[in-house]
Amino acid sequence: MKKLLGRKRRHAIIRKKVCGTAEKPRLCVFRSNANLSAQLINDLEGKTVFSVSTLAKDVKKNLGYGGNVKAAVLLGEEFAKHAKAKGVERIVFDRAGYRYHGRIKAFAESARKSGLKF
Repeated sequence: MKKLLGRKRRHAIIRKKVCGTAEKPRLCVFRSNANLSAQLINDLEGKTVFSVSTLAKDVKKNLGYGGNVKAAVLLGEEFAKHAKAKGVERIVFDRAGYRYHGRIKAFAESARKSGLKF
C-alpha cells in the first residue's frame, strides 16, 4: 500500500506540470503486473482521444503475455499507428509516477521509433 501511495504522490506532482491539449495530447500509461495500457487524453476538453491495451484483441493475438518488455514494444508500435490514424504527431508523455525503465521505457522508445514526437 505504501508503494502505491508513493506512486500516486509522484503522479500528482507530474500532473501539475503536464497538460494535454488538442495539438499535443497527453499520453498516460498504466502498468499492472500482467498488462500495460495507454491512453491519449485532451485535458482541456476532459476527453480521452483513444486508448490501447495489451488486453485488446488485435494486440493480444500477437503476444502471449502482456506484462513483459516485448509486449510493451508491440503496444508502443500499435499506439503510434493509432495516433497517426487520428492525426496526432506530437504528444506529452505522462509516465504516471512509474520509473522510466523497463516496460515504460520500452513502450516510450517504441512509440518514438514509430514516429511520435515527445
